[in-house]
Amino acid sequence: MTSTEFTTAEGATTFVPAPATPYQGDIARYWNNEARPVNLRLGDVDGLYHHHYGIGDIDHASLGDPEDSEYEKKLIAELHRLESAQAEVLLDHLGTIEPGDTLMDAGCGRGGSMVMAHQRFGSKVEGVTLSAKQAEFANRRAAEIGIDDHVRARVCNMLDTPFETGQMAGSWNNESSMYVDLHDLFAEHSRVLAVGGRYVTITGCWNPRYGQPSKWVSQINAHFECNIHSRREYLRAMADNRLVPQAVVDLTAATLPYWELRATSSLVTGIEEAFIESYKDGSFQYLLIAADRV
Repeated sequence: MTSTEFTTAEGATTFVPAPATPYQGDIARYWNNEARPVNLRLGDVDGLYHHHYGIGDIDHASLGDPEDSEYEKKLIAELHRLESAQAEVLLDHLGTIEPGDTLMDAGCGRGGSMVMAHQRFGSKVEGVTLSAKQAEFANRRAAEIGIDDHVRARVCNMLDTPFETGQMAGSWNNESSMYVDLHDLFAEHSRVLAVGGRYVTITGCWNPRYGQPSKWVSQINAHFECNIHSRREYLRAMADNRLVPQAVVDLTAATLPYWELRATSSLVTGIEEAFIESYKDGSFQYLLIAADRV
């Protein structure tokens, strides 16, 4: 496999694997160049940098008066709390994980969920991302808090990871499965998971009952350069790859407060309306699916 040069924040030159396809190259460039305040400022709250959305009710008492000079700071902290609450729910569904186990975060971003997983379980966590910039950020953050011997991000294709067959006790995609073919994705998770291991995904998916992806879903695809799948496609691809769902949880109602609050903040990106309206009209759903490798 060929490789390309990448310059780290410290100015050092390293080499990372070249993307397997032109589309992967596009996604790597997208996330290497991404520096949205909505991701960075929320992570600055406590050092957990996420690339997913939030769930749960808004704590309006903690926000206080919108006219207060500290209101925006409190709003950002509340959005971040909801993001971390989402990650906690994902980790809840991994089941029993032991300190000696290894987990895989497929599409790990800047590493927030990996840190949370290690802090909860004491396990080793391997993250994969197409973005050299994200991997560098995640590894630097792990080193800063002294867990780089247990938490690591690397640049590679989540459809073709370097891990051994059956190595993982658990694995997940947290809002990253819309960048790949689901059959290829679940074949790789099925390969790296031990028999009895647990896979969890939280994802937005279009609702087959709506008929086709709505205009709002099309806007989300264009905004993030992704390809949102239907709920039916997830379940079919899991069944074809020895992943048997143990829980399917509709989180749509739980995520709507996050989006409505975010739409009132200074961190708007222009995509908030598409999420809010598609959740309300039923064309888009926010799902958690937990499945066991059999």
